[in-house]
Amino acid sequence: MDLLFIAALFILAGMAFGGFVYLNTALAIKMQMKFYEKINWRMEPVSMPKEIKNTKIMGLFLFVFCLLAIIYIKIFAVESWVAMPCSF
Repeated sequence: MDLLFIAALFILAGMAFGGFVYLNTALAIKMQMKFYEKINWRMEPVSMPKEIKNTKIMGLFLFVFCLLAIIYIKIFAVESWVAMPCSF
């Protein structure tokens, strides 16, 4: 597997997650609250409307950031570096 393919998978996963958070903000917040309850923490926002607004902004930011990463890789990717096999 080359690095470009791995980067594309991470970027697409980030875009999917950002889109999910932006479109299903209340569900994303409830999922986060459930996760924290499972590890014995209770989390409640002080202001739910403000939390929804901030979560939408974070989801949109993640989506746009990943989109810009795709554009950057497409424009500036050096094929010899990207196709280099990983040497772990």
